[in-house]
Amino acid sequence: MSTNAGSAQAWQERYAASLMNTFGAPKLVLARGEGSRVWDVEGNEYLDFLGGIAVNSLGHAHPALVEAVTAQLSTLGHTSNFFATAPQIELAEKLLALLGAQGSGKVFFSNSGTEANEAAFKLTRRTGRTHVVAMEQAFHGRTMGALALTAKEAYRTPFAPLPGEVTFVPFGDVDALRAAVTDKTAAVVLEPVQGEAGVNPAPAGFLEAAREITTASGALLWIDEIQTGVGRTGAWFAHASSGVVPDIVTLAKGLGGGIPIGATLALGAAADLLQPGNHGTTFGGNPVASAAALAVLATIETDGLLDHARTVGTQLRKGLLADDRVVETRGDGLLIGLDLCEDKSAEVVAAGFAAGFILNNPTPNRIRLAPPLVLTSDEAAALIDAWPGILDAAGVVAP
Repeated sequence: MSTNAGSAQAWQERYAASLMNTFGAPKLVLARGEGSRVWDVEGNEYLDFLGGIAVNSLGHAHPALVEAVTAQLSTLGHTSNFFATAPQIELAEKLLALLGAQGSGKVFFSNSGTEANEAAFKLTRRTGRTHVVAMEQAFHGRTMGALALTAKEAYRTPFAPLPGEVTFVPFGDVDALRAAVTDKTAAVVLEPVQGEAGVNPAPAGFLEAAREITTASGALLWIDEIQTGVGRTGAWFAHASSGVVPDIVTLAKGLGGGIPIGATLALGAAADLLQPGNHGTTFGGNPVASAAALAVLATIETDGLLDHARTVGTQLRKGLLADDRVVETRGDGLLIGLDLCEDKSAEVVAAGFAAGFILNNPTPNRIRLAPPLVLTSDEAAALIDAWPGILDAAGVVAP
């Protein structure tokens, strides 16, 4: 039986001795959480402004999530996909309804975002075409297929050659996209907001242009909402405000509120491209994970968390931008990027830990915030109040 007893240093030494070094040494050893707060093994308290990288949409130990998982696990746990279960079917119907695709779409469930994209990648091959256009600075996952669509060379180079015939174009460049897409292109894949790159929203009109270009060429438009979906930006889907109807949408992260689940939604003719034997999963659509996702969606609706995310997100952006060492804020809702005046984001994250705040630095000069959607106004104010001191401690100097 595991225990949290012991010093952080002792746990970190055991971590280094027993786990593969894929993420470097962990900065904290966490023991428990409640709402937007977590505690480490030595009892230190932190406000969690990362939320497991946009995963913990209801925060930690939310009663609705605990109740749903406990009830489902007490009733029917894993079944494999030889059998259907009510939570799986109800979740698929709910997601299609939120997307406005009930009756014209279908869902494939998996365990993670990269698997959701892997399924979508395979689906595009069923068009008979093999060429895919992806975006520079994109992140779509770390399995081999999803990695082929991810632009970051540091992730790609150690595993080359990667599968697929992929062309990268500058994010937001309509002319470059138009030039890259041909009648041999199976799909264009893009994120409405590039989270891993530091929260880069697509320029106005880019999604609409991508839809027009893909429709003209017969290619599929595949929108990766893994980080942005399920209320993260204050809407169920970040692309919704564009009015664009994609062919494929992929989801994960916040969908299960901390319980692993991914989803590939296909609309129209794309919904029938995968046929029996083309793809599969052992755990995808597991009734416990599906019940968790249903509880997340229901709580977001009943507690008004879409409006709440927009309100608290605006409070955070306005409050943090008031310090002139932040030169720009990006994103919507509670997916926020902060551009610093110098490349000291790592120092800011370290100073944040020391002050009791969990932050993230996707690039040398950017801070990413993706807190739970239940983050309160008072908790947002706590970071705003502490922000100048954190920047001082990090040695960030005003321009």
